[in-house]
Amino acid sequence: MIVTESLRKQFNDFLAVEDVSLNVKAGEVLALLGPNGAGKTTTVRMLTSVLRPTSGKARVAGYDVEEQPNQVRASVGLLTEQHGLYERMPAEDYLLFFGEIYNLDLPTRRDKTRQLLEQFGLVEFRKRRIGEFSKGMRQKLALARALLHDPPVLLLDEPTSAMDPESARLVRDAIHVLRSANRAILICTHNLAEAEELADQIAIIRRGKIIVQGSPATLKQRLLGPAEYEVRLGVALNGHIPSLPEGAAFTHKGVDTIRYRTEHPEQVNPPLLQSLFAQGFPVISLQEVPRSLEQVYLQAVNTADEAKLNDVH
Repeated sequence: MIVTESLRKQFNDFLAVEDVSLNVKAGEVLALLGPNGAGKTTTVRMLTSVLRPTSGKARVAGYDVEEQPNQVRASVGLLTEQHGLYERMPAEDYLLFFGEIYNLDLPTRRDKTRQLLEQFGLVEFRKRRIGEFSKGMRQKLALARALLHDPPVLLLDEPTSAMDPESARLVRDAIHVLRSANRAILICTHNLAEAEELADQIAIIRRGKIIVQGSPATLKQRLLGPAEYEVRLGVALNGHIPSLPEGAAFTHKGVDTIRYRTEHPEQVNPPLLQSLFAQGFPVISLQEVPRSLEQVYLQAVNTADEAKLNDVH
């Protein structure tokens, strides 16, 4: 649904996006992560045919962003940080107006408008002017506008920005529902917990280049090493360190806990439990130590900085 090959955008002497290659299939959600100024918005603008690439190729829903811009725009639902909402219009009239722009017939416009207002908890405010809406309400209305024509590709820039926790959860739940076998979603966000919850694939962009890309599980393995496990016991260890099966390495010993890393938990964990039981240690729990996408992000950025420093030297 979204394919880019060596996508590049240069503004005079400034290289904003450099050789970005992405592949988002139908049914997938890709989170594009990176600091402000990294190239996320420029990439999205090229994917919507707003900006022409300096070089490289991009196709959205099967259409070339340079050769078929009208078809691309008709296939995309876009949510940007700058909503461009018409503040004097009531919310219902606003969605009906955009439904007409999308060439939806009147019954379809009315049905979609009512459905989306209900979905995002705005139906009781449908006659209120948008200028009276809170930031969170405007964000939900902008997302409703992006969904009016049921697009096969969604490009969402900070979809829960400025929302209270309840509204943000409503939008995240909506994104879960929106993913389907016929739709691809690209999300730009600074909320790493949100990205980890929603995304099948992560791409981290820095200074215009993709520095790492893959599934959250793959990136954790690649950048953070083998998974770490913790065993909590019902008694204190009192200085005793249980032996570990082959393929495991201690990382920490607490009063009543031990931690270790292993690439093969299916081979290590069962005999370890048997050994602990045989030694008279009551096991309360054995679980993988959680690792966050924030750890992955920081490790990727630090690794990229170190590589750049080494190149300089």
